[in-house]
Amino acid sequence: MSLGLKRGTVQLEPHDKQWDEAAIQTIKILKSILGDDAIDIQHIGSTAIPAIKAKPIIDIVVGVTDFDKVMLHNEQLQQVGIFYRGSDVECQLLYVMGDMENDTRTHHIHIVKWNGTEWKNYIHFRDYLNDNENMALQYQKVKEELESKYADNRGLYTKGKKDIIDIILNN
Repeated sequence: MSLGLKRGTVQLEPHDKQWDEAAIQTIKILKSILGDDAIDIQHIGSTAIPAIKAKPIIDIVVGVTDFDKVMLHNEQLQQVGIFYRGSDVECQLLYVMGDMENDTRTHHIHIVKWNGTEWKNYIHFRDYLNDNENMALQYQKVKEELESKYADNRGLYTKGKKDIIDIILNN
């Protein structure tokens, strides 16, 4: 299984069933550490959509009621290789896993308010694309076009997906 990319780069790969297993194992670790402070934890993003290619980075969303309670677990999370990276996206905390010395990321863990807008968007996006293969393949086509232009600029790659993501979220 190929897992992980250098931060800031884009490389799409065909779906790998082992991504699902990697997500399940990470969710178990998160549940064991966060306990009742996490209401729900789910595998999201393109690695959770078997019909399409994805960057080999596992996205996980953790629904919580209190960000401060999660922050109390930072030391324990760090001991198992889960590092707090900040809250550069409004209403979210970001944790990452990977090879920090080589600036490679294998997992992005998004902490959001459970049942809030961000939670609902992550879940709806995954479920909608899993239920609508035509739209999933349109999304993949946009991703492939952006990958060819922005392989070394994940920021522009992500920005380029905004319009189609908005279309999907409005379905």
